[in-house]
Amino acid sequence: MKTFIARCLLLLALVCSCSAADSIWDLCNKNSNVSSSSQISKNIDSILATLVSKTPSQGFVTTTSSSYNKKDNVYGLAQCRGDISKTDCTTCIQDAAKKIREVCPNQSDARILYDFCFLRYSQENFIGKLDTGAGLIYYNVANVTETDPKTFDNELGKLFDKIRSEAVLPESQGLGKGKTKLTPFVTLNGLVQCTRDLSALDCAQCFATAVQSFMGACHNKKGCRVLYSSCYVRYEFYPFYFPLDPAKTGTSVGTISSVRL
Repeated sequence: MKTFIARCLLLLALVCSCSAADSIWDLCNKNSNVSSSSQISKNIDSILATLVSKTPSQGFVTTTSSSYNKKDNVYGLAQCRGDISKTDCTTCIQDAAKKIREVCPNQSDARILYDFCFLRYSQENFIGKLDTGAGLIYYNVANVTETDPKTFDNELGKLFDKIRSEAVLPESQGLGKGKTKLTPFVTLNGLVQCTRDLSALDCAQCFATAVQSFMGACHNKKGCRVLYSSCYVRYEFYPFYFPLDPAKTGTSVGTISSVRL
């Protein structure tokens, strides 16, 4: 907890306007530099082509580009958020595949997260392995005023207990979402999703790690999202997952800040 609090002190002010066309987080491993003309780079291009073509049909895919020299192998994964349309999934994965080569042009270990999708590749076989080694938190700097902090914490905890339990069921494919009334006029909306290559146990563990952060940087805030390579959790005071209620959608009030984990 002390380490987490110390990290939270290193805040980077950031106004966030996130949509399907905006990346939320990217990570390039600077220790994985490769030549653009190498076999590894060609394998990355092959991986990206496969992810773009196959992800929209099922919303998730893992793939491997193998070489005669196993040191040149590349592993890839892509997943769309479970509540979006196939059309939005297609657009997001196409954007992600293009953008990741721009922001990580010479790295063989890279990942990028959008509001609607996640894409990753690496020379290490990460598929099926829990990864909370690096992450990012976005939170609204505005404090909750609609109820007292204790009541808010209790309601937030109950909501996420419910949607986390839903997400680890096989038929949910890693996605859980729901809402709860804080007052007759204020609704708390939450969503969790883990990558579908994880076991139910690893998925639950990733959620538990992410939700703990709500009590740190996000304590008593009007919105928060915690991002890891293996899972994503978010709550807002407005609807943000589909199907949306057009009469109630909106944006967070106040500045959005971030902290890297």
